[in-house]
Amino acid sequence: MVLTIAAAIFVFGLLVLVHELGHFATAKLTGMRVDEFAIGFGPKLVSVKKGETVYSIRAVPLGGFNDIAGMDPSQNDAGDRGYCEKPVYKRMIVILAGSFMNFVLPVFLFFGIFFFAGVGTPNPEPILGQVMADKPAAQAGLQNGDRVIAVDGHPISSWKEFVTETSKLDAGKPAAFTVQRGEETVTAQVTPTYDQNGKRSVIGVMSDVKMTYPGLFESMGMAVQRTGQIIYAMIDALYKILLELSGADLAGPIGVAQMAGQVAQLGIVPLLNFTAFLSLNLGIINLFPIPALDGGHFAGLCVEAVRGKPMGEKAMYYLQITGITLLVLLMLLATKNDIVRVFMGG
Repeated sequence: MVLTIAAAIFVFGLLVLVHELGHFATAKLTGMRVDEFAIGFGPKLVSVKKGETVYSIRAVPLGGFNDIAGMDPSQNDAGDRGYCEKPVYKRMIVILAGSFMNFVLPVFLFFGIFFFAGVGTPNPEPILGQVMADKPAAQAGLQNGDRVIAVDGHPISSWKEFVTETSKLDAGKPAAFTVQRGEETVTAQVTPTYDQNGKRSVIGVMSDVKMTYPGLFESMGMAVQRTGQIIYAMIDALYKILLELSGADLAGPIGVAQMAGQVAQLGIVPLLNFTAFLSLNLGIINLFPIPALDGGHFAGLCVEAVRGKPMGEKAMYYLQITGITLLVLLMLLATKNDIVRVFMGG
C-alpha cells in the first residue's frame, strides 16, 4: 500500500510538474504575469513567494495550475502583461506548451533507460531466461538458464521452435521437457495451462535476454523513435475506441495509482517506462478539442484568429459548461471502471 501511494505520487507529481512547467515557462517568456504556480489542488501545504509569483504544493496531488493574470479578460489587472492582451500566437504557444512538455519528457526518460540501463533483446537460443514462480514450469522443477533440448519428443534448436511446440500441447496434460543444465540432461513432466488472452498453452517461462548498451547519440535516436512509435500506437488505439464508442478500457486516478504500484514492484526502469507511457497519453488527451482542455482553448484561439476577435461571452460559457460536463461524465465512467477492476476483480 505504501509503495502504491509513493509510486502514484511520483508519477502524478512528475507529469503535472512537467506539464505545468511548460505553461509557466512560456507564459513568463512571452511577458505574461504568473501569480501562482501550483502542484495539486485544494488547501496549500507549502507555499513560497519569489518575485511576483507564489509557488505552492497543495493537498490533492492529482493536477496543478498556473494562475496567469488576464485569463478572464473582465478581471485583468496586469495591463499589457495580461494573457488576454497578448497576440493570439503567443497565447497559442502558452496553451500548447503543456502537452509539448508531456511529449518531451518521455524522450528524456527513454534516453536515460537506454543509456544507463541498456536495451534488452530476446535471445534466439532456447534458453529459459525467467521461470515464473508458482507456474507449471517452476512446479515441475525447471530453472533459469536451462537450455531446452526437446519438448514432448520434438527436438528444439531455437526459442521460436520452443514456443511453437509448447503452444501445441494440450492444457492439463503432462508433457516431457528435456533440458540441458550445466553438464547434465534433465527431463521434467510439465502440465501446461491455457492462456485465454493468447489462446494457447503456456508453462510460465520467458526467454533469455541479451543486454546491449547503446552510446549517447544512439540512445537519443532510439528514444525519439520509441516515443514516435508509442504516439502512433496510442492514436490508433484511441481511434478504434472512438469507432466502437467503448469506454471499457478507461482508467481513472484509482486505476492508474494501482497500476503504478504494481509496476513499481518490478523496479525503477518499469516505473519510468510506465511514466513515459502515461505522459504521452496525457499529452494526446489534452490536445482533444474539448472545452476545458488545452485543445479546446487552442481551438477557441484558432476561431479568434480567423474572426479577428474572441468568441462572445455567452458562447464561451456554454462551450465551457459542455466541456466540463463531458469531462465529468468521462471521469465517472473511468472511476466506475476503477471500482469494478480494483474492488470487484472485474
